[in-house]
Amino acid sequence: MTMPTLLVLDAEPPPRLGRLTGRVRIVHADESTLAERLPDADVLLVWDFRSQAVRRAWPGGGPRPRWVHTASAGVDHLMCPELAGSDTVVTNARGVFDRPIAEYVAALVLAMAKDLPRTLELQRERTWRHRESLRVAGTRACVVGSGPIGRAVAGTLKALGVTTALVGRAARSGVHGPEDLDRLLARADWVVAAAPLTDETRGMFDARRFGVMQPSARFVNVGRGQLVVETDLAKALSDRWVAGAALDVFEHEPLGPDSPLWQVPGLIVSPHMSGDTVGWRDELGEQFVELYERWAAGEPLPNVVDKKRGYVPGH
Repeated sequence: MTMPTLLVLDAEPPPRLGRLTGRVRIVHADESTLAERLPDADVLLVWDFRSQAVRRAWPGGGPRPRWVHTASAGVDHLMCPELAGSDTVVTNARGVFDRPIAEYVAALVLAMAKDLPRTLELQRERTWRHRESLRVAGTRACVVGSGPIGRAVAGTLKALGVTTALVGRAARSGVHGPEDLDRLLARADWVVAAAPLTDETRGMFDARRFGVMQPSARFVNVGRGQLVVETDLAKALSDRWVAGAALDVFEHEPLGPDSPLWQVPGLIVSPHMSGDTVGWRDELGEQFVELYERWAAGEPLPNVVDKKRGYVPGH
């Protein structure tokens, strides 16, 4: 029986796939070699989940892998019409990032409520300046995105005493639909974007939406950079339409040193790290190996992405 071929779109450090030794032929590729190696692969592991190489390479000629797994929650970096319309199964890393991102959001909420960025600035200046801070318990949050990450964020904020509303693609038990979003934004002290990037969500946080929010509201994006019109957010902060914001994801990454976002008042910038805790790459590798063993045994795969919608349905 011919040994299956696993093609890995590499990033450093490479995945630990030792349990698959002798059970699969592992071939490595980078952006320059992916297209030529795709036709020979049964499975593609997109370890370099920040690369757009799959979108560029997939439309080429020849056979395509039967299964693609990305070591990320989002799949927008993969999707092109040819992949979306194919029989190839796509899975993601759902479950690895939920708790870390929820903890990160909670840390940002507490940091903004307690004015920690200003405290650190004053410490560097050796300035003693007493201020009052905000109480988090009793405030309201609107979390946009009802998948595992959004639900984990909502649960963590509730543990801090925050009344939390969850907004998803459609209304259901415990989840508001898009028709409620503006009403919820107008009441929220904290707005958290944790939605996948789709045609419906691209640019959803624009000047109009920031204008709906309270002047005392704070905005956090841990979803996708393209959910936000960054120039509109910068203006909203500069004009004090909203009180503060934190971005962990950006339209273009890495954020260049000449980006005006570094200097926007009231904006916390972090380098797409909200889900990356110590050992996270090992978790991603272990998750893929477990999925591969199910695939090789002919068992149904979890985390299957609806390629038309751009996310795993059913949550």
